[in-house]
Amino acid sequence: MLTMRKYLFSAGFALLVAATSVSMAIMTPPAFASEIKYVVNDMPITTGDIAHRAAFLKLQHKKGDAGQEMIDQTLRVAEARRLGIRISDAQVEAAYQRFASNNKMQLGQLDGVMEKSGVGKDHFKEFIRAQMAWNQALSARYRSGEGGSVTEQDAVRRMLDKGGAKPSATEYMLQQVIFVVPASERSATLAKRKREADAMRARFNGCTTTREFAKGLIDVTVRDLGRVLAPQLPPDWAEQIKATKVGGATVTRETERGVEFIGICSSREVSDDKTAQMVFQSEGSNDKAADDLSKKYVDELKAKARVVKR
Repeated sequence: MLTMRKYLFSAGFALLVAATSVSMAIMTPPAFASEIKYVVNDMPITTGDIAHRAAFLKLQHKKGDAGQEMIDQTLRVAEARRLGIRISDAQVEAAYQRFASNNKMQLGQLDGVMEKSGVGKDHFKEFIRAQMAWNQALSARYRSGEGGSVTEQDAVRRMLDKGGAKPSATEYMLQQVIFVVPASERSATLAKRKREADAMRARFNGCTTTREFAKGLIDVTVRDLGRVLAPQLPPDWAEQIKATKVGGATVTRETERGVEFIGICSSREVSDDKTAQMVFQSEGSNDKAADDLSKKYVDELKAKARVVKR
């Protein structure tokens, strides 16, 4: 499984942004024109987009071609969309807030850094959305066996290299609770639904009573997710699930479906051939493997793309 952090933003960039929040206090953000510069498979890239990305590269102290970066991002976004991957505004906002919190910044401070540097918070948020979607696309490709999956034969060989010992992994029994919020009602009811979800989550004391609690509540879905090995956990939920005790529930999160939390019904350590394959697959997903897969994937998209320069 590929790590989202690798493709979202580096720790070095985070520290740079935090330091910049003070040093840029008196700077005036540049104004960017916005004319179409490229059309990538009928999707326009403007001179404003490219100028914002150039400012982003400067903020990170990175060299690069801002125009080419925007072409690559557009191809990634289109591919994720083709795969049915959608990153909601709520997910982007949550990631943006986490970025600020992890760097001990208020949202207003982060907004200020983005605006004063010429990046703009909207450009940064679209960067986050694109990277989250691309991470899911890469994970799907990895799981499908392309670009470096670990076969059962590979797992056996690596176990022999380790003296025949099979690695173990935590296997979770999970339950998902969704307070459904239709898109057309999101602005009007999301806050209310979150309060309801928080209240139910506070009462959660194991998976056997969840459906009883849900009775009488409108548009609440309870789904048994079954047994899931730690390397298979959804990236957006993995850290919270691992940090939650058996019988407890993760904090609520706003998603494209509404407001959700996941209950931890049980967990145990398992060690078998399938577990070994999963663990070795996860261990094999290092940064170099992820970089190589990403580059290969983008190169394939470029070879098929229609890019017109205006």
